[in-house]
Amino acid sequence: MSRSQNRVAVLHGVNFDVLERRDPEIYGGMSLSELEYRIAGWAREVGIEPTFYQTNSEAEFCGYLHRLSGSADAAIINAGAWTHYSYAIGDALAVDPVPAIEVHLSDVENREDWRRVSVFNGLVEARVCGKGPDGYREALGLIATRLGTAGG
Repeated sequence: MSRSQNRVAVLHGVNFDVLERRDPEIYGGMSLSELEYRIAGWAREVGIEPTFYQTNSEAEFCGYLHRLSGSADAAIINAGAWTHYSYAIGDALAVDPVPAIEVHLSDVENREDWRRVSVFNGLVEARVCGKGPDGYREALGLIATRLGTAGG
């Protein structure tokens, strides 16, 4: 059975379930469902089928990454604070990697020093920071180009 080669998993980590309650000056004030609705629309524009996953459990996030290559051709990962210290998640991404883009709503490069560190360095193809929701649109464009689906 042939499967399409244009599936992207969009993974959100810790505290994304309460995104709308986080500092709107930093995170934009929208809910996770609103963000995912926007991402889905942008994905359709470039011929990509998105799936979404969010958890506050580091172990569950790792488990999802272990199964990623069986369900997705690429990934967009915003692991939240785990990005900066969870070597377990970095190791899980390396187990059976797919092309991945790291995204952050806020400009982590110009926040606290610890936020500048990424355990995904060398495991992702690009890092998009500080563009709010539009960072996901940019990441989808990069993935569409990588997968050869870019049509828009």
